Amino acid sequence: MENQAELEEKTRLINQVLELQHTLEDLSARVDAVKEENLKLKSENQVLGQYIENLMSASSVFQTTDTKSKRK
Repeated sequence: MENQAELEEKTRLINQVLELQHTLEDLSARVDAVKEENLKLKSENQVLGQYIENLMSASSVFQTTDTKSKRK
C-alpha cells in the first residue's frame, strides 16, 4: 500500500516536472521571438529616423535661420 502511494507520488512529480519543462520551453521560444521582433523594430526605427532627418534637412521650414534676418 505504501509502495503504491510512493509510486503515485513519483508519477505525479514526474508529470509536473515534464509540464514545467514544456512551459519553460514555450517561454524560451517566446522570449526568442520577442528579441527577434525587437531587433527588427529597432532597425525599422533607425531607418525611419534617418528618413525623417533627411526630410527635415531638405525642408526650408526646418533649416536654421540666421539671427540677423529675423524680424524684431
